[in-house]
Amino acid sequence: MNEKNIPSWILSLEHEDLEFIRKFVLNSGSLKQLAKDYKVSYPTVRIRLDRLIQKIEIHEEHDKEELISFVKQLAIEERVSLEDAKLIIKKYKDEKGIN
Repeated sequence: MNEKNIPSWILSLEHEDLEFIRKFVLNSGSLKQLAKDYKVSYPTVRIRLDRLIQKIEIHEEHDKEELISFVKQLAIEERVSLEDAKLIIKKYKDEKGIN
């Protein structure tokens, strides 16, 4: 897959979130099996999944912000580094009071 085709919500996730998604898919969506893999309770895995869903939903809402979308596009096109893009977006969000 070309980096330009990677959805921006995926790029916004932490490595541990992506690993959780990978394990979720490999376990055919079984939260029970994920709980065993992570050695935690089912409700703990459910909470983590709910938080991940919220992160994705919030990201999609924030993607509607033109500046954020523009900066992300610049990072995807490698016109600015990913680290610089994150700093710019964080500064913008801080000024706008966006979490």
